[in-house]
Amino acid sequence: MIQVARRFHRHHSTIQQLIDKYRRTGSVVDIRRSPRRRVTSRRQDRHIVVSHIRNRFHTAAATARVNVGNHNRVISSQTVRNRLREVKLRARRQRKVFKLSTRHRTARLAWARHHLRLTQADWASVLFVDETCISLQGNDGRSRVYRRRGERNAECCLVEVDQYRGGSIMFWAGISMHTRTRLVQIDGNSNAQRYQHEIIQPLLIPHMQENRGMCLAQDNAPCHVARAILNMLAANRVRTIPWPAASPDLNPIENVWDWLKKEVQRQPQPGNLQELSRLVARVWDTVPQRYLLNCVRSMRRRCQAVIAAGGGQIPY
Repeated sequence: MIQVARRFHRHHSTIQQLIDKYRRTGSVVDIRRSPRRRVTSRRQDRHIVVSHIRNRFHTAAATARVNVGNHNRVISSQTVRNRLREVKLRARRQRKVFKLSTRHRTARLAWARHHLRLTQADWASVLFVDETCISLQGNDGRSRVYRRRGERNAECCLVEVDQYRGGSIMFWAGISMHTRTRLVQIDGNSNAQRYQHEIIQPLLIPHMQENRGMCLAQDNAPCHVARAILNMLAANRVRTIPWPAASPDLNPIENVWDWLKKEVQRQPQPGNLQELSRLVARVWDTVPQRYLLNCVRSMRRRCQAVIAAGGGQIPY
């Protein structure tokens, strides 16, 4: 027996147990054990599921406190999570969207119906522009840490934040099916005057003149719809598309910003705002034009989704 244990690199007691099991049962296969008894009945399981379907923001711990199992046994929050996972309900970070009033929904629905008739060639001649803010220290709530119990204060599970070395940068850019503008860094607060002198005059109007026949699509931010801005666009014969309020989900550049931020987070963390600016500009140049093409091509599907939702939120 000892020679067998050495040959298979096992303890001799393991070999002895296998020999004894074979003598008793004629096999070394483990006997099938009865499953552990569930602490809740089927009726209680349905009650747990229904309560979370009715209130999607209810926590597992709160449900465990107000429910009991068989024979008045206390159930844990993990039991609640297990019952919810059986019906494919899992806790996820909620998606934050703009609050839509009846007026917003009506305007979105009318906009979608009007622009649904546009073809892919029509959307190819639209330049979508917008701004985004990228933080030096922040992670936009994306990062997670996997840790064991008791490792909350472990050095490998901590994120150090320097309160004197933070800050963020505002960027502006525009995309279309086949072109893109240069990424522009906006220093300070964005207002109509800065938007006019730093973006409209030196960049946007020349880009529109180089690409004859293009339309401009931008949201209703105060700096975008200021009278001076609209007058300058009209004087330079730049056509604009009216945009419904509270509708970032209709602008495909929002998906590009999301892609850009994810790629920036995959890079080594910059040490200051200057390094962050250079990093974002470098990543912007690597955005595949094919990705921009697919984002703009989704405009017809976005219009269809808004119509199907009656002007409500869409999954974009």
